[in-house]
Amino acid sequence: MSEVYKTQQQPSQQLQQQQQQQAQQQQGSIGIYNNKKINVIPNYTLSGMSSFDAESLPDYSEFDSESFLSVLRPGADKMAPTTTIETITITRPLKVIAFICGVIVVVLMIMALASTDWLMAAGWRQGLFVHCIEEDSVPPLPFNIQDPPGCYWTRDIGYIKATAALCIITLITDVIATVLTGLGLKTQNHNMKYKFYRIAVLVMLVSLLAVLSALIVYPVCFAGELTMANRRVWEFGWAYGVGWGAAIFLFGAVVLLLCDKESEEIYYKERKIVHENQMRA
Repeated sequence: MSEVYKTQQQPSQQLQQQQQQQAQQQQGSIGIYNNKKINVIPNYTLSGMSSFDAESLPDYSEFDSESFLSVLRPGADKMAPTTTIETITITRPLKVIAFICGVIVVVLMIMALASTDWLMAAGWRQGLFVHCIEEDSVPPLPFNIQDPPGCYWTRDIGYIKATAALCIITLITDVIATVLTGLGLKTQNHNMKYKFYRIAVLVMLVSLLAVLSALIVYPVCFAGELTMANRRVWEFGWAYGVGWGAAIFLFGAVVLLLCDKESEEIYYKERKIVHENQMRA
């Protein structure tokens, strides 16, 4: 009887040991690390898949943004074509011509201010700051002047000073307007561009009014002095004509800026970007 009992007990003990081993494999074995008990994850074998070890997994203790974005970012061959909108600024030729007109006016006004050939008669030349008496002048001299031949500061007459002042104002305002026009052509800020153009138009208008006033005041006031002119023939010299030339260029610059002031200079161009892999495909 004892032998029969032993033979029956052995299979039951083996069965219990196998069940305990399976339970340990499911729960994980217990190890000791730094005097602490830890569970060690066992190896599993899944049907249809290769076995893997938990310790062989990469360490993601620190978050790597580049690796994370590389996972989320699709490949170049899978990326859709990108459409971009480009802003294109086109410089109008009218504004460039207005700028050139402003530069020409500066040169002309400097010539007019420096010249003594505003008013001419036999043996006499008169400018805005200096008048000159020639060697072959026949007395009596214009305006009863008793000076020997040579150049002298102009007479202290109101209309001559007013004309000179108006011409100086024309020169200064035209320089300012020309610089503003140039800044408007150069800048890429569209709001500042239109502000420069608007201010340039207003300043050029002031310059135009100043030079027109000077060109009208000078001959009208001179007509009142003809009784003391002591000359029968008088003519306006080339410097006075240069003043009218400056007025014409100023008028043209103002018209060009006014006509083209509100014209659209900004264009939007749509461009489609195709990646290299898609082009090869």
